[in-house]
Amino acid sequence: MVVNFIGVRKVTKMNIIKDFLLQLMLMIVPIFIYFTFISEKVKGYKKQNIIMTVLWGISILFCMSFPVSLGENARLDLRIIPLLLMSLYGGIWSSLFLSALIIVYRLYFGISIGFYNTVLVLLLSLPVIWFFQKYFIRSEKQKRVRIAVGLSLFYCIVGFIVFNILRGFTLENGIVQIIQLIMGGLVTWFFIVLYETIFEINQIRKELQNAEKVRVISELTSVFAHEIRNPMQVTRGFLELLNEPDLPKEKKEYIQISIEELDRANEIISDFLAFGKPTTDINERIEVGNQLQRVVKIIQSYGMNHNVEIKTEIPGESWIYANSQRLHQSLINILKNAIESMPNGGIVLITYTSTNNGYIRISIKDEGVGMTKEQIDRLGYPYYSLKETGTGLGMMVSFQIIQSFKGKIEVISEKDKGTEFIILLPQIY
Repeated sequence: MVVNFIGVRKVTKMNIIKDFLLQLMLMIVPIFIYFTFISEKVKGYKKQNIIMTVLWGISILFCMSFPVSLGENARLDLRIIPLLLMSLYGGIWSSLFLSALIIVYRLYFGISIGFYNTVLVLLLSLPVIWFFQKYFIRSEKQKRVRIAVGLSLFYCIVGFIVFNILRGFTLENGIVQIIQLIMGGLVTWFFIVLYETIFEINQIRKELQNAEKVRVISELTSVFAHEIRNPMQVTRGFLELLNEPDLPKEKKEYIQISIEELDRANEIISDFLAFGKPTTDINERIEVGNQLQRVVKIIQSYGMNHNVEIKTEIPGESWIYANSQRLHQSLINILKNAIESMPNGGIVLITYTSTNNGYIRISIKDEGVGMTKEQIDRLGYPYYSLKETGTGLGMMVSFQIIQSFKGKIEVISEKDKGTEFIILLPQIY
């Protein structure tokens, strides 16, 4: 938001309200267009990000073209809101593009003190916004709102300081700057809450659609899984009987491959059964550190076979309410994925801490191939796997198990830099 002020004249309240509502509409339209016509039809995070950046860029141009008029030469606009939103959600490159757009369009009006004010405010504010962007992405809704409002107020305060340095402080200037500060904070709060709420609604809708698929899968597995497994076990038994010592080497290899493929098919059926099985297991009070140590012992040899070292940082006792067997199943699935993501070996680090909001935070961090944002978003859905021979059911079961404990899984990853699975489970005392 930038204010150009020489002398404030009396303007009607109705005109100010009209200009302010126009600014709000110019920012609501991109969000409406994105979630109505783009988010479902355009696949891929990069493509969606580019389209959203263009939409916010158009919004910025309109905001600068139709500012809120407080007098003949006293104007303010809400360009900071699209810039801040795209910087936080879209990242540095989107932020740089929109900042360049602001500077070029402001240059179109001529080089003046207002132009220098715009450039200086951007140069001083953007590094701070970029610094907090990584914390914003990792935070929950309420914390995101606080970060965004705080950054908006910071931008306005920087603008206030630069403005008064360049033009000198007067009481009238101070009044306009206070209006700018209040509007900046309130409008930022409104749009962050609006964006997060729409995003949550879309996620709930996707989960409901997925739940219907899950229900169908569960019903089918209970009917067909056992019937398929029985003839497979008979076939495997006969193959073992045929595998006599005097058979030619080539035929022995064929039999071994057949047995391995039957075993793999059996594992897939087991995943289907585990997924379709109702979560009626009895939960109990269990200690997190003890459970993690047991899981590490189980998976240790698997890691060694892949040249992967598993390190743990386990503090004092912390307790959760869960089923130990199902928790083991979930953790082993995630650890296997972490190990398999490092074809050249590496380190998997397992830690856990207590959070301020009553959760145990279990972190499983690898040095593997990493994932894109699009891949992260599809984790835990049916039929999606990053492995060539995977079904995605193992990870889906893991998500289901953690959710049954009233917990959740968050994933932080960067391509070629590794992945961190964060499991949040309610802590008990």
